[in-house]
Amino acid sequence: MFPRPAPPSPSQYSEEGIQKMKEVEENLQELPLVASLRQRKEEFYEARPYESYPEEKRIHSLTAGTLAGPGKFAVRPLIFAKWDESESVVIVHLGRSLCGHDGIIHGGLLATLLDETLARNAFFNLPSKIGVTASLLVNYRAPTKADQFIVIRTKLENLKGRKAVVSGRIENLDGTLLVEAKGTFVEPKYAKALNVEGITRAMGSRPKPGHPIVGVDVAVTS
Repeated sequence: MFPRPAPPSPSQYSEEGIQKMKEVEENLQELPLVASLRQRKEEFYEARPYESYPEEKRIHSLTAGTLAGPGKFAVRPLIFAKWDESESVVIVHLGRSLCGHDGIIHGGLLATLLDETLARNAFFNLPSKIGVTASLLVNYRAPTKADQFIVIRTKLENLKGRKAVVSGRIENLDGTLLVEAKGTFVEPKYAKALNVEGITRAMGSRPKPGHPIVGVDVAVTS
């Protein structure tokens, strides 16, 4: 039966909630896709967004704070980005409490995820490593069911001065296309006045070559 009946999501601070988040993290680490990408260290580096983001800021973030927890975003996304920043693969778990229609993830939430993942790919290519969304076109190809891992693939399509165009797609683990998108991102003229380092850390800092980040979500598993 779809969708299956489900109780309310537990608090992320309860014993039940902590255990559920640990289970999702363990399942993430065991995905064949994760193992495959970790074998390509010369091509991809690994990062986790918001891993070192100040708590007083994280709690006000939509995806890292408001929507974080069991039944929602139980763990932080796991990012594999090419060292030349031309492409990225982002693995995200979508909980049952992120739905529009029962059992189906809200389309606006998927657009938000695409905005964030495409933006990261764009920002790391802009001169000051920071930007804003100028436009985002989203095409929904199939319903995205809750309680599953999705894969977001992004690709830099064009870079000219302070403007970057990035395409992206959301797939399930079987490779079925769920959503497609293309975004245009620009570096604002006031970029030098912004906390670039803080924003870069929030998006998942790029490690030094030869020192990829171990993809364990310490905030959940410690």
